[in-house]
Amino acid sequence: MASPTTLRRAEIAGVGHYVPDRVVKNADLEEMMATSDAWIQERTGIQERRWFEEGKDTTAGMGAEASRRALAAAGLQPDDVQLIVFATLSPDYFFPGSGVLMQRELGMTNNCPALDVRNQCSGFIYALSVADQFIRTGMYDNVLVVGSEIHSSGLDKSTRGRAVSVIFGDGAGAVVLRPSSQEGHGILSTHLHAQGEFAEELIVKEPGANRDNRTDYVADNREGMYPYMNGQNVFKHAVVRFPQVIKEALDQNGHQPQDIDLLIPHQANLRITQYVQQKIGLGDDKVFSNIQRYGNTTAASIPIALSEAVQEGRVKRGDLVCLAAFGSGFTWASALIKW
Repeated sequence: MASPTTLRRAEIAGVGHYVPDRVVKNADLEEMMATSDAWIQERTGIQERRWFEEGKDTTAGMGAEASRRALAAAGLQPDDVQLIVFATLSPDYFFPGSGVLMQRELGMTNNCPALDVRNQCSGFIYALSVADQFIRTGMYDNVLVVGSEIHSSGLDKSTRGRAVSVIFGDGAGAVVLRPSSQEGHGILSTHLHAQGEFAEELIVKEPGANRDNRTDYVADNREGMYPYMNGQNVFKHAVVRFPQVIKEALDQNGHQPQDIDLLIPHQANLRITQYVQQKIGLGDDKVFSNIQRYGNTTAASIPIALSEAVQEGRVKRGDLVCLAAFGSGFTWASALIKW
């Protein structure tokens, strides 16, 4: 293994995202369950989200479209990719994973490996960290990192499930990693954590493989296939772990919060983002939020937001960009990037 002094640094060479055409506003949810636009916005900040269209959108297909845009931005073709790292909690099949399905969707013929990551809301940063290690050690030069989710097909859209179902949306984002072309630029560090004692606080329990006959069990216990969230406990931990993992990244690289040019957090809840923003002392111009338009797209939320931030000119060469996430597991993570 190469010594730390000879390790390369990875940079993001291209970003892209895709969201389904179907826009579902809060008023549309009022027709499905006992809720209101005011109730949803007050608790989450969400105004609308995207839901997939059956027969048109798939988890792998959305990831492929986001990847095409990221590859085009990087000036690469699909067969230039040497590794796919695909983050999702909503794969198209129980197996195989969506990474190989996306490889097929992109028409890739080079037989590159495809690795699937299941870390939910922290999934994209976990996947980015995995890809970063492969670049650093010199094993691969072009790595495609994708987050893609279809939540809407698995939500309880009745009043019973409203506390969770109003939050989630569908979409995909992708980045291309390559060795940094400029000294001091690229991914400075990534930081990953987990605390499994809280695994059942945010969970989709079924179909669990630990059933003697899981198909029969699920038929009689359908509620286990819907997401469950202890919202108060998730919020309580999120507002602690977000600042901690951001500070960890800053401390390791000799930076202060005021050095951050743009913080792109996982789009879990606008109230969480605002609390964290206040806690670490960042102005509105230094925090990117798009949960108002897309809801929580789990592993896709950070790459979608990063892609939009780049499109809008919010990220410039030389900027210090921090990505941070917290979610099911509990898992939390951060990445600090010199753009």
